[in-house]
Amino acid sequence: MEKENVSFSNTFVLLGFSEFPWLKRPLFAVVLVSYILTLLGNSSIVLLSLVDPRLQTPMYFFLDNLSLLDLSITCTIVPQLLANLWGPDKTITSLGCITQSYLFCLAASTECALLAMMAIDRYVAICRPLQYTLIMRPWVCVQMAAASWASGLANALLQAILTHQLPFCVQRTLTHFFCEMSVLIKLACGDTTANELALTLMTIPFGMVAPLMIIISYSFIARAVLKLPSAEGRRKALSTCSSHLLVVTMYFGPGMYLYLQPSSKSSQAKFTSFFYCIITPLLNPLIYTLRNKDVQTAWKRILRSQSGVKSLKAR
Repeated sequence: MEKENVSFSNTFVLLGFSEFPWLKRPLFAVVLVSYILTLLGNSSIVLLSLVDPRLQTPMYFFLDNLSLLDLSITCTIVPQLLANLWGPDKTITSLGCITQSYLFCLAASTECALLAMMAIDRYVAICRPLQYTLIMRPWVCVQMAAASWASGLANALLQAILTHQLPFCVQRTLTHFFCEMSVLIKLACGDTTANELALTLMTIPFGMVAPLMIIISYSFIARAVLKLPSAEGRRKALSTCSSHLLVVTMYFGPGMYLYLQPSSKSSQAKFTSFFYCIITPLLNPLIYTLRNKDVQTAWKRILRSQSGVKSLKAR
């Protein structure tokens, strides 16, 4: 087959959900509504923690970073998906494709590491409550978040550099709705051994070490909770971890199913990625808002202050 190097003037074709033409309009509506709610939900969590001093704690600092990552994933993928679902043009430039794959890899890798850091924060809160403020100092939280972002950045740079150097065939059709690294390298006409090795090696820190850290943290948490004398104390301790556990399950569940399977049907992989990229960023702020009394109280305070301002203006 004829092959050529990637140039920014060339384009790729994202087939998306073309094999389900009857699904285009309903899926467009679902994606559009999810996109708007995701932007509103995650942005509101970030703004809420900035304006309410009671939410300026390590837990909400990490939650802010999680919301920023969810916004990054959503804004990287959804606009292109909406354009593909609405009109006949399903192309994306090579620059746009490489950028999309890089930003998605950055956000997804960072989120894996960040969820592990949040598990460590919950471990300290439950198992070392008297030392929590001493251990989880603001500078320590910043360093933990910075380590998560730096690890994601390093992985994304490595994958993007290796992918950008591949010679791609003239046929540039991806059976996916966005430019994912593992799908993109399948279009290469050259040797992809280095790319596949890099993807495999990066599953160790992000797909294995991060979940293992979460499992170990919650093993210690479970042991500490079981030692509590009262049922009310156990309930309160578990309630502080339930939201994070639910988010971890939604994040790593589809991800492991998608990436650890040796082979899967393209349609099955696409719908798994759809849940991972569209639904999970939508549900994360809802989980923390609906299940968190601090956030609910902060919203009530803001709404009361707004209503008070309006009543004063009316007078």
